[in-house]
Amino acid sequence: MSELFNTIANGNSLEILKKIPDKTFDLVFADPPYNMQIGESLRRPDDSKVNGVDDKWDQFKSFKHYDNFCKAWLSECKRILKDNGSIWVIGSYHNIFRLGYHLQNLDYWLLNDVIWRKNNPMPNFRGTRFTNAHETLIWASKNKKTKYTFNYQSLKCLNDDLQMRSDWMLPICSGKERLKKNGQKVHSTQKPESLLYRVILATTNKGDSVFDPFLGTGTTAVVAKKLGRKYFGIEKDKKYFLAAQKRLEEVIEIEDNYLDTIKNNKSKPRIPFGSLIEMGILAPGMTLFDHKKKYNAKIMADGSIKYKENEGSIHKVAAKILGAESCNGWTYWHYNIEGAVLPIDNLRQKLFSKNSS
Repeated sequence: MSELFNTIANGNSLEILKKIPDKTFDLVFADPPYNMQIGESLRRPDDSKVNGVDDKWDQFKSFKHYDNFCKAWLSECKRILKDNGSIWVIGSYHNIFRLGYHLQNLDYWLLNDVIWRKNNPMPNFRGTRFTNAHETLIWASKNKKTKYTFNYQSLKCLNDDLQMRSDWMLPICSGKERLKKNGQKVHSTQKPESLLYRVILATTNKGDSVFDPFLGTGTTAVVAKKLGRKYFGIEKDKKYFLAAQKRLEEVIEIEDNYLDTIKNNKSKPRIPFGSLIEMGILAPGMTLFDHKKKYNAKIMADGSIKYKENEGSIHKVAAKILGAESCNGWTYWHYNIEGAVLPIDNLRQKLFSKNSS
């Protein structure tokens, strides 16, 4: 299988898909034809033509034809996904609801739908509809029991320590990133690298394998390579395939030392404060205090603490003192050891290390 990774193929996606062994990839990202059903050509108020998506690869005879196509490639993608793998599909209002329907019928387990809100969308020149300012991504695991990858802490860090929401404000592909030849776009629906960066960072780890059945000009493979993931992609159009090859040759990979993601807190063993007392690391009657030693509380035998008339968990009492809805007692409360004032979280970290060794 090693010869399959870190390469791309030029050919019919379904035909090549059928040759890939079962359970090969950790992640699939699919940007299929949208079947946009464009009728007459679109024009601006000055009567100049709008370069919309009217490529032949996006045209299907009927909805039935499109549905059969989608069911075929989604079935193959499920087969080649590892048991704990997941898939992302992206589309517009033309096709995303059909894709969601087929995903559920094939027993994928839907995890999220994400709105990619474009901060620079194409205007609606005719003024007959709302400006189409977003596309929708569906993230699904292989089945309901899949232990899929989700780098929650890394996404939170990427978002200034706030939970990453399901609406993403990102620009469309433009400027130097947009591939052009003789002033014309090489591909009408080239996706921005920022979108794939977030998807791959969120749902894979360093060294994982990423597959794109409709590679286009190679954005998925390019970002996967930058992030130290193995990649494979299929593209039918020779022009797009050659553009993707060129992009991949020019990729500057991020150094391996900087590719690790923050481990999720929930992946660590949970250690209650009471365990420190049960194990004799802290004892009932000992004093805890804030880092300025302005407030102090006594440890009780049941793992609660008491400050004046307030008693409860280390988190509840700290929140009461601060007048806040919540507080992380592990970092608020400190203890004295040989004259050094240290947060009680240090004691928990020692237990983490002991339990994992």
